[in-house]
Amino acid sequence: MNFWIGLVSGVFGGMVGMGGGVLMIPLMGRFMRLPQHACHGTSLVAVVFTGIAGAATYAFFDHVDWTAALLLAAGALLPVRAGARLCRAMPERNLRQVFGLFLIFTSILLLARPWLFTLTAASARDWLWVAVLLAGGAVTGFLSGLMGVGGGAFMIAFMVLLAGFEQQSAQGSSLLAMVPVSAMGAWAHWRLGSVRKAVLPGLIPGILAGTIAGGVIAAFLAEPILRVIFAAVLIGTGIRYCRTSAPACPEE
Repeated sequence: MNFWIGLVSGVFGGMVGMGGGVLMIPLMGRFMRLPQHACHGTSLVAVVFTGIAGAATYAFFDHVDWTAALLLAAGALLPVRAGARLCRAMPERNLRQVFGLFLIFTSILLLARPWLFTLTAASARDWLWVAVLLAGGAVTGFLSGLMGVGGGAFMIAFMVLLAGFEQQSAQGSSLLAMVPVSAMGAWAHWRLGSVRKAVLPGLIPGILAGTIAGGVIAAFLAEPILRVIFAAVLIGTGIRYCRTSAPACPEE
């Protein structure tokens, strides 16, 4: 079961340039019966491997902006630790509700992309371009540590909506940037005892295989169709989390 959860999460994460945690967390809670904090911490470890495999796949198709990825990662490294600590301190029910709102907001960003303007252009390489990416990295890092996800949706949103990147370049650069960001958050969760090490040997191979497959599919699939489908998945999952009156996972 660990492998299949990783495979499904990896395919979706690779296709849209996200870490896959938005699917991995509810799947681990439902089928592995892990507590919510353990779902988040374990997911963030797996997201490191999503970023590595996904970035390599997108780079093969020349869809990675290395400078943008570096700026995003630099802005995120410090806030990710603060997010991880807040995650551990929050009550389980509140964490589920915040995560649900995160998913719904992410889906709105995905659907609204065609109608929103950009602050700068991907080719600008000026101070505004740098500031937008650093700010996007900071927001993403905090949410990554708090939610146990790579934060790819927010990275991509900043790059496409505010920095003028093409969709595939934003996705590939996001996957690369989330490697150090997720690694920092994963280490913080590991030290806090929020990672279930026993599930990783099955989860990680599935993540690697799924992410590579998802990245290849993304190179040929029509992006608007994929965006709508995935946004629908996020909305449904987010509503379920927001309406949950008690944790679906047993307490530790």
